[in-house]
Amino acid sequence: MQTDVDKRQVAIFAAGCFWGTEEYFRRLPGVLSTTVGYCGGTTPNPTYEQVCSGTSNHAESLRIEFDPAKISYDQLLRHFFRMHDPTQLNRQGADFGTQYRSVIFYQDDEQRVIAEKIIAELSANMIYQKPIVTELVAAMPFYPAEEYHQDYLLKNPGGYCHVDLSLAGKPLE
Repeated sequence: MQTDVDKRQVAIFAAGCFWGTEEYFRRLPGVLSTTVGYCGGTTPNPTYEQVCSGTSNHAESLRIEFDPAKISYDQLLRHFFRMHDPTQLNRQGADFGTQYRSVIFYQDDEQRVIAEKIIAELSANMIYQKPIVTELVAAMPFYPAEEYHQDYLLKNPGGYCHVDLSLAGKPLE
C-alpha cells in the first residue's frame, strides 16, 4: 500500500557523518525516503570539498521523508538523540569539524516545540554526563549531496560508520 504523498512529513537532522545517520534512519519503519546533503550554511549548492573545508558553514545532514501514521516526529527525535552523542561540539566519533555538528532543522513551530520538549526532558533527567549542545535551527535550504554519498553504506557495506546501527532495531525506552 502506497502512502498518500500529502501525508508525508519531512525532518532534517545533522548528527555527524551523514553515511551512518542515513543508514540508521533508513532502517526505521515509517521512514519512506532518506537523502544525505548539506544544510545550515551560507554557500548555495556547496560541494563536499567546500563543506569539509569549513568555508560553506554547512553541516552534513539527512533529509527524511516519513509517514507520521507509522513513526512520529517525536519518535524520530528520540532516535536522533539515541544514535549520536548530542553533547559533543563539532564532532562525532573520529570526525572533527563544524560539518559534524549536531543540529535539528525544524520545519515548523510544531516540530520546534516537540524538539524543545525532548531536549528539556533529556536535560532534566540527566541522560547525558554533559550538557546537550544540539542546535535547534529553523529550516534552511537543503542541498542534496553528490550521488556517491547517497546510500553509501548500502553500496559500501564495510564503509566507515560512527553509529551503532543495531540500535535502530531496538525499541525506544
